[in-house]
Amino acid sequence: MNEPTMVEAAATTTNAAPPSSAPEGVAATAEKLYGDGQKPNATQEPQAAKAAAAETVASDQPAAEAKAEAKPQAAPEKYEFKAQDGRQFDAEVLNTYSEVARELNLSQEAAQRVLDAMAPKMAERQMAQIEAVKAEWANTSKTDKEFGGEKLSENLSTAKKALDAFGTTELRTLLNESGLGNHPEVIRFMVRAGKAISEDRFVAGTKGAAKPAGPRSFNDLADALYSSQS
Repeated sequence: MNEPTMVEAAATTTNAAPPSSAPEGVAATAEKLYGDGQKPNATQEPQAAKAAAAETVASDQPAAEAKAEAKPQAAPEKYEFKAQDGRQFDAEVLNTYSEVARELNLSQEAAQRVLDAMAPKMAERQMAQIEAVKAEWANTSKTDKEFGGEKLSENLSTAKKALDAFGTTELRTLLNESGLGNHPEVIRFMVRAGKAISEDRFVAGTKGAAKPAGPRSFNDLADALYSSQS
């Protein structure tokens, strides 16, 4: 029998090498590194992130609830406001103010304090507007084409005749306190009524008007017109 050549022997030896001499596979290497149950899993990291996010939301929820409870309801169901110094508040104004105070969650005490601070200024502003209206009435009467101008003094004396004849104490008080005594239409009415009571007629209760002593201011004439004295 012929012996195999060196080349054939080498090839035979190479082909006959046991499987244990081959390099370890990737799976075997991972098994050695991580052991059973420790192989990396592609879903583990996202799941861990979701769990952490859920835990964060759960921990923040009590804090949010505590923050909401930190602002108690201070506004009462109905405000009861008290006016100072005998003043009276307009009901419509108070209703509007109450709605705003409730929206701002003001307590009864806080809402009353704001109103107390505002009320004097509101009253002052209201009085200024009333006085401005009275002054406007007086200025208009002074220049009225029918009874004003140069004949104002004479016509106011005529108006006083009508007031003396038909007016009452209550009417004089109303005209003085309200300022309506300076309104041009009120004066016009009394001037016409006074002229209707001509001097050649006798009207019960009519008192003769004193002749003016000289130039007098509008205020002096108005005082004389509405004075209860003859």
